[in-house]
Amino acid sequence: MPLVPESPDPRFVLARDNIRIATYEFGDPNGRPVVLVHGFASAGLLNWHHSGWTRVLSRAGFRVIAIDQRGHGASSKPHSPDAYTMPLLVDDLLDVLDTFLLDETLFVGYSLGARVGWQACLDLPGRITHAVLGGIPDGDPLTRFRVDEARACLETGNAPTDKLTAAYVKMASGIRGNDLGALISLVEGMRGGAQPDPANPPQQPVLFATGTEDAILEKSRTLSEFAPKGTFYEIPGRNHFNAPTSKDFRNAALEFLGTC
Repeated sequence: MPLVPESPDPRFVLARDNIRIATYEFGDPNGRPVVLVHGFASAGLLNWHHSGWTRVLSRAGFRVIAIDQRGHGASSKPHSPDAYTMPLLVDDLLDVLDTFLLDETLFVGYSLGARVGWQACLDLPGRITHAVLGGIPDGDPLTRFRVDEARACLETGNAPTDKLTAAYVKMASGIRGNDLGALISLVEGMRGGAQPDPANPPQQPVLFATGTEDAILEKSRTLSEFAPKGTFYEIPGRNHFNAPTSKDFRNAALEFLGTC
């Protein structure tokens, strides 16, 4: 038996600016749809399939669609910061929904994917009925990321001196298929854009989930408290990077989605 579940080939959706968005479908084609959106420097299969989410949701009868966000996985990886804004990431999601003829869907996102989910809940209230937002902070989590040091690392191979930048560069570089230049452009392009704002929360039912060892735990909890239909789940013993692999997180999400 393989240690990693067999992965399907991607099906591509052409976004409105001609970016190709890779999608992966699992489960009952007639089941209730749930769209899965991964975090920064990850990918649809890595975040959701290899960690067991697609299996669990498929067994529960859902139609599961995971996507690679632009700059990630098998999707197009432009190197211009202009290709990466929150409106474009939400438009990519909308283009996927339209292509799959999904009038309504459930949503699960983690980290960057959760930030996209927050904004999509605001912009597409009739399309996203319920959402699970994992590892979501308020504000911009990468304001301390040193784009200049990261680009210098790309050119010279010298590790950044800033610890946060070095950690993200090491993490992103360690995942096969990642394009570090595209990911740096994503960070640069999304700075100063729309961020989760407690004063303007989603009105849909939302499950917020963050690891007990994650530094953003209390900020995530605060966002949930301002959401009128928000609930909060602490993922036991997990930090920001390993929370998606948590069985407890999967079970909490499945329970929430199963009661929608």
